Amino acid sequence: MDVDAFVTHRGLLFTVAYEMLGSAADAEDVVQEAWLRWAAVDHDEVRDARAYLVRIVTRQALNHLRTVSRRREEYPGEWLPEPLLTSPDVAEDVELAESLSLATLTVLETLGPTERAVFVLREVFDMPYTDIASAVDKPSATVRQIAHRAKQHVAARRPRVEVDRTEQQQVLERFLRAFNTGDLQGLMDVLAPDVVAVADGGGKVRGAARRPVVGAARLVAYVLGGFEKFGMRPVASPAWVNGGLGALVEVDGALAAALSVTVEDGRITRIYSVANPDKLARLDAAATLSR
Repeated sequence: MDVDAFVTHRGLLFTVAYEMLGSAADAEDVVQEAWLRWAAVDHDEVRDARAYLVRIVTRQALNHLRTVSRRREEYPGEWLPEPLLTSPDVAEDVELAESLSLATLTVLETLGPTERAVFVLREVFDMPYTDIASAVDKPSATVRQIAHRAKQHVAARRPRVEVDRTEQQQVLERFLRAFNTGDLQGLMDVLAPDVVAVADGGGKVRGAARRPVVGAARLVAYVLGGFEKFGMRPVASPAWVNGGLGALVEVDGALAAALSVTVEDGRITRIYSVANPDKLARLDAAATLSR
């Protein structure tokens, strides 16, 4: 059996599945299913292993998306993608890093399953329309129309802010220093006045807001008040999260949340906080990603 092709493209297959599903656990399931299907075919009949494997993964991911959509609609509070630890080199591929960001993945949740598949395969992986058409079982002309609409949809909702890496790092360091010391003024200085914080506790975490918290004053009062109310002393440390600078938060030495931030004009404008323990299980090592 030709396992080499599957092993060679495994990082790519996981990345495709993750970008379509926003869940590392579900992406792993899809990749495993793809392996089983790959093992059952005559590889001599496969002319392009990469395209063939991507097609399998896309179809499996589409099936999965359609089954989990209802579950996500009934999710307690805000649903955010499962965060990934990523290596610094992922951030060097700007387009890949941007597509992996929690901000972008959250926008992709507003697309239908086929739209999302077409957008990911075209905009992130630059696949030919004919290959995408085969993967989603649509005519090429239809796929072109879907790709155009999906691109416009995402562009209208995704923040496109080019920030120098050094500036991002400096802003994050200021935020973490203020966060770790409970410095109210320090937090107010680093947060934009209209900052939006979105938390995903999955209904399992005390103090996790069920709705976005808007405004620096409200957010600081909510965070510091929660620390006092629940007697928590969290410690946040910088980490590469979904291709960008973020942080991991620990309480009493145990991982409690992963944070991703958006920086504009020297301040943090958006914070994504994933605290649902079911989504923190795979943050012990950087994910293998490629395109």
